[in-house]
Amino acid sequence: MRHFTGGILLALFVTACKTAAPVVQQTPPEPVILTLGNKAFTTDDFFQSFTKNQLSADSAQRTDVKNYFDLYTNLKLKVLAAESEGRDTTEAFREEMNTYRKQLAQSYLTDKVLVESLAAEAYQRMQEDVNASHIFIPVSEYAQPSDTLVAYQTIMSLRKQALEGTDFTKLARENSKDVKTAQNGGSLGYIAAFENVYPLETAAYTTPVNGISMPVRTRFGYHILKVNNRRPSRGRVRVAHILVRMSPAADEAGQKAAQERINKVYAQLQRGESFEQVCRLVSDDATSKANGGVLPPFEPGRWVPAFEDAAFALSKPGDYSKPVKTNYGWHIIKLIERKGLESFTTLAPSLRQRVTTDSRADMLRQVTVQRLQKEYPVQTDQPLLAIAIAKADSNLLRGQWRYTEPLEAPLQNKPLVTIGKQPYTVNQFFAYVRQRQQPQRNPALTLASGSPAMEKTLGGSSAIAMQRLFDRFIGDQLIATEEMNLDKKSPEFRALLTEIRDGVLLSQVMEQNVWERSMVDSTGQRQYFEQHKDKYRFPERARATLVVAQNDSLLKQAVSMLSSRPPYQLRRSAAPVTFTKNQTALSETLRESLFDVLVVMNTNPDYVVEVSGSHDATEADSVSAGRIRSVVGYLQKNGIPLSRIMEKDFQGVRPGAVKEAQRNVSFQYFSNAKDDIARVLNSKYSATTNPARSEGLARPSETSPVTILTGLFARGENSLLDGISQWKPGTTTLHRDNKAISVLIERIEPARAKTFDEARGAVINEYQATLEKQWLAQLRQTYPVKVNEDQLRKLVK
Repeated sequence: MRHFTGGILLALFVTACKTAAPVVQQTPPEPVILTLGNKAFTTDDFFQSFTKNQLSADSAQRTDVKNYFDLYTNLKLKVLAAESEGRDTTEAFREEMNTYRKQLAQSYLTDKVLVESLAAEAYQRMQEDVNASHIFIPVSEYAQPSDTLVAYQTIMSLRKQALEGTDFTKLARENSKDVKTAQNGGSLGYIAAFENVYPLETAAYTTPVNGISMPVRTRFGYHILKVNNRRPSRGRVRVAHILVRMSPAADEAGQKAAQERINKVYAQLQRGESFEQVCRLVSDDATSKANGGVLPPFEPGRWVPAFEDAAFALSKPGDYSKPVKTNYGWHIIKLIERKGLESFTTLAPSLRQRVTTDSRADMLRQVTVQRLQKEYPVQTDQPLLAIAIAKADSNLLRGQWRYTEPLEAPLQNKPLVTIGKQPYTVNQFFAYVRQRQQPQRNPALTLASGSPAMEKTLGGSSAIAMQRLFDRFIGDQLIATEEMNLDKKSPEFRALLTEIRDGVLLSQVMEQNVWERSMVDSTGQRQYFEQHKDKYRFPERARATLVVAQNDSLLKQAVSMLSSRPPYQLRRSAAPVTFTKNQTALSETLRESLFDVLVVMNTNPDYVVEVSGSHDATEADSVSAGRIRSVVGYLQKNGIPLSRIMEKDFQGVRPGAVKEAQRNVSFQYFSNAKDDIARVLNSKYSATTNPARSEGLARPSETSPVTILTGLFARGENSLLDGISQWKPGTTTLHRDNKAISVLIERIEPARAKTFDEARGAVINEYQATLEKQWLAQLRQTYPVKVNEDQLRKLVK
């Protein structure tokens, strides 16, 4: 029995071995959650879209799965409509998507670990500045090995002399070919991270004080650096400046005039005049004068040394320097803000961006290319490459190399290199060379032409330049190959690219079917308005002015100033100008005295100035009118329109004025803006409570001693008005939260229907929603919607 059973089992085993088909593991199809017409969308695609949008959305605006599914369905319907119109096949669309693809691919092609390491290294280097000098020996980046060796031996000899005690400054003056620094002993001054090419920066930060670096090779040649000193980073500053421009080639008279002008400006600041106002009137820096001379924040190394030293010497915001001379002219510099180095967490995003765009990018590219060479085998036809490289001549070193097509038989369309499984021909390589060639960038070499010994003159080898371009060509094709495969290799990249694609198509069809239609269809807008008039109404509203003051005295002053019709008298004046007996023309001294009036009027666009004139008893009546005309004419000539000037001629003796003041022209300021009343009162209050504080007419804020708010308010829009149970014209005074408050209701506007023009913005928005709804209904008929409720319920749970 045992033998029989064993035999049966053996027979079955042998039979199975002989006849059973191999078991193939098949991946089950992904479940479909939505079908639109004939197009299916998987549960995984939908859930990825939902998760991504939930993570990126504001927590207060997040939606649940069911609501998002409706949005997702509508989006896909619109994209299908765009595809049916062939919008995804146009040349413009393909170009736009290629641009997005390249931008998106960068973060997937770059070694993120290396980027993070370089960013952290840069942050550490930003902690200090390095004072260094260098000696430079040029050699072409395309030099023959023998020429490169000569340059290297020269720089090593100089390094040896420096190490043996020869003065580095002397060596630099006599041997360095950097014409900008050699005369200064090779001094580079203080340098910081990102200010030099990465190899030089690394040499500066890794060489000890008084040490001499090993030779550093850049595209220009060889360098050695001596580190003279180190100091903690100065951080960054934000300053404003007043510039009196002066040409470096100005003669003695021109230099003297510029210096006298800056000294005059400095004297005005010393007298307490506003830096911003003076800057707007006198600075020669057209790009910054309009905003008070304010410059972008900067770190050391961004400006000329004299300017930087003066800026970083200022310690307290508001302080300003004495006149500083640079090759641009004379400056007075005011410190606005000073900041130390921010935390790595704060700076990390910008540091990652900088290390991928400065000279470190070359290192990142090399690492990427080396990785891709292992993934995509590179096979080069070396004999064919030798023939191709031999076609280079001295024109390549000038960036002017050309070739004629068709090429001769040994080269025409012949595969030169295969990357992965993709061949690239000689023609493609030559086209690349013609597009990417550049003149040699070494400033120490003369780009002469027409010489039989051209390559020697240029200091480089055209064959080496061609070989470098071939290496670059391979790297670019490797990166392009990886980029084209990213959507297959990275689900995340594929999802992002799909989202961008859908967004571009969505924008196009929404523009055509909803946005543009709603904007240009005035008849449709009007019809929609007429059909929904009851929706567009103004509630009862009060036209009111609300004054909130720190105490009753300030409130009383504000209400008193507001009681007249505009322009409102501000109880602010300028110093009068005094004429001599019978004088009506403006002297240079009087023009200078009017400078303050110009500053105030230029910086306060709602101001109106009252110009008052009089004369003493011994002068004719026409004298006061002549004085007023001279002053008004001067203001008009300097940009103050007549509509902002009021004239008042006493035509005789000024009431209440002493005899010496009768020949004055005086100034009183008014304003058409109620907010200016608050500014003046706040300024006077600050000067009273803090006499050391200069008058700064800043815009009122919620914490200012006086604030004035004017507008048309409905119930629920302002708590002060809501506190008044019955609205009617008149003034209500109350106290709340230790504030004195006046509520002046000018009139009550009853509830009424809006006109079409008043409602047009809301009408267009709602009309757009209606058009979109109608369009989606049509799309649902064109592309029937089928929902896999089982899959949706699983996600909802």
